Amino acid sequence: MLLEKERLKVIEYSQKMITDGLTKGTGGNISILNVEKNLMAVTPSGIDYFKLTLEDIVIIDVENGKVVDGEKVPSSESDMHRIFYKYRKDIKAIVHTHSKYATALSCLRKPLPSTHYLLAVAGVEVPCAEYATYGTVKLAKNAFKAMEGTKAVLLSNHGMLAGGESIEEAYNITENVELCCELYSISKTMGEPVVLPREEMEMMIKRFKNYGKRIEEHEEI
Repeated sequence: MLLEKERLKVIEYSQKMITDGLTKGTGGNISILNVEKNLMAVTPSGIDYFKLTLEDIVIIDVENGKVVDGEKVPSSESDMHRIFYKYRKDIKAIVHTHSKYATALSCLRKPLPSTHYLLAVAGVEVPCAEYATYGTVKLAKNAFKAMEGTKAVLLSNHGMLAGGESIEEAYNITENVELCCELYSISKTMGEPVVLPREEMEMMIKRFKNYGKRIEEHEEI
């Protein structure tokens, strides 16, 4: 079967979105790129994630957007996935959710500032793309433009999109951005959150690149 490995992962993480409370019903979508074939596996439109079969996952040619395999209609946001695979070499998987706090913040049409260091998994801050109707090329272009230099973006009055070198990274970014949106929302009810300086966030981005790796040099305590 064409892109069987990617199809399995798409189903696994689509179901994970539901169980982790990152979206509701059939909302949101997931895709994974196969670099060698320049094909992407993407969730179909309007299908219960827990009823998905391998044949339901749609395979699309990244270059021209044509469906090359799959029995269902592809996600309405396929172009929003495809544009990143076509023009950003650092993104090979995308998670789009309608998670509660990220979506609420997107309705303010403001970026998520760096009030917690965990946001560094995505970048210094998470921008908010200009509004466009869902499923349109205009939305895809707006998301792509806003997400320059970061790995996540809020979609005005819509939700959130995150990308990574793997589906594992993209999902991790999604979870942490949603957490930071939640923390920011809660802290705003108590006062004005303190934003970490850019220098601190840039240092955190570098630290995360070495996260879990052995570091031989230590500062004296």
